[in-house]
Amino acid sequence: MARRNAASPQMGLDLAPAASSVQRLCGVDEAGRGPLAGPVYAAAVVLDPARPIHGLADSKILTAAKREQLYGEICERALGWHIAFATVEEIDTINILHASMLAMQRAVQGLAASGLAPDLVQVDGNRCPQVAFPVEAIVKGDALVKAISAASILAKVARDRELMVLHETYPQYGFDSHAGYPTPQHLAALAQFGASPHHRRSFAPVREALAQRPMFIAMTTAAEATQSPASLPATVTAAAAQ
Repeated sequence: MARRNAASPQMGLDLAPAASSVQRLCGVDEAGRGPLAGPVYAAAVVLDPARPIHGLADSKILTAAKREQLYGEICERALGWHIAFATVEEIDTINILHASMLAMQRAVQGLAASGLAPDLVQVDGNRCPQVAFPVEAIVKGDALVKAISAASILAKVARDRELMVLHETYPQYGFDSHAGYPTPQHLAALAQFGASPHHRRSFAPVREALAQRPMFIAMTTAAEATQSPASLPATVTAAAAQ
């Protein structure tokens, strides 16, 4: 049975408890739906009312330095947090929307597995992942709900760090500057070098690049290969809950 979210005209998946009864509100957000390369990340965060974090906001409006600062504060002060991802292979298999839902589901499951089961899960956007807790979607939730803002920051920073790792192996694509998004620089690199194994083949610019030239595979060491989430089993999460 669905309920209409009071904060937006979108629909949640389960009946949410009364606001006064919510003790552990879990905010959830993803990062990386639009890029042509790299995993999609998600985070789940339960903030501690006794340890407020000042400056929480939608990660997209914060500077990289501010996000890094808040990342550390969130990890230190939140009651619990968990970061997860869905791989490039999963994105190409089930599409980016469902992969985003999968990453968010894994983030909530990881948080719950740490012993911190939420009373209510609030997700940025207009769709909800399948989780074993009351859940609702909040449009523009990353700007309206502090726990979702915190989740957006964790997911964004974790993903940006992963793209910096990819940049070390594939510097010609400029992942350190555009984090995989389809900028003119990135599209030009695709046209020149072709796609790497970390590019999403289900995205049109990558398909077009692969049609023109073979996949570009850089020489890597075994240690470098194990650093990327794309090389990990699909059920492995990127960070454990606190």
